[in-house]
Amino acid sequence: MSDQESIIQRDHSFVRGTIRYSSNKPERKGQERGREYFLISTHSDGRRTASAHCEIDDRPCVMRDIVYGLDADWMPTDCSVRLSVGDRFMGSAWFRFARDHAECEAWTAYEGRVHQRMDITKPLVTFQNHAIACDAWHFRLYDRSKGPGVQGIEQVLLSSPDHRGASGPMLFSIGMGMEYVGEEVLEVEAGRFDALHFRFVSAPGLPQEHPPYDVWCTNDDQFLFLKAQAGGYMQTVYETVELHYGP
Repeated sequence: MSDQESIIQRDHSFVRGTIRYSSNKPERKGQERGREYFLISTHSDGRRTASAHCEIDDRPCVMRDIVYGLDADWMPTDCSVRLSVGDRFMGSAWFRFARDHAECEAWTAYEGRVHQRMDITKPLVTFQNHAIACDAWHFRLYDRSKGPGVQGIEQVLLSSPDHRGASGPMLFSIGMGMEYVGEEVLEVEAGRFDALHFRFVSAPGLPQEHPPYDVWCTNDDQFLFLKAQAGGYMQTVYETVELHYGP
């Protein structure tokens, strides 16, 4: 072993990418309305860390920075979220997930200092931090051996119940219904991929019903985000335009 090899340690791998947000409304078709830069590190023991910088340009503009940790079994361990809305500070929060409870320590522009502790009957299986890159990770919970159809997640915790994630950040609990559409070969600006097509069909407990939301991710057990389309009043397309793998 050389001196250099004895000093340097690099056991993790990573993937980084860029997601473009664009409008699908007739009067704004194809217009860029935001972007997201993400980095996912996979550690040698299977743990994952995702970081993302998200920008929505539609007024009032939203800027979000997240760092999200999962264990080797894809179970959420912790997350931090910092949020600005209308180019003004909205809030900053740290979330931690234990086997029987979730907790949040936050400071927000409206609520001031906040401490939340929420008891949970089962370990939390997924957390919605509103980074688009992490949206596809929910679908790892879908049992594809049962084929296409709808399955539900009893409890999902959110950093915000707002569709744009533009409130809080604080803990909020909902359910989630997911539909598996099938396998596809999908071409996005970042390349051509074997993909899985899913759809969010319901979110019981959400104050306002979310429009239909289709999501495509890689068909390789990594569930990397490739593309999504939100219908209804949102009419938004999200597409991965760059994807780079590292050692």
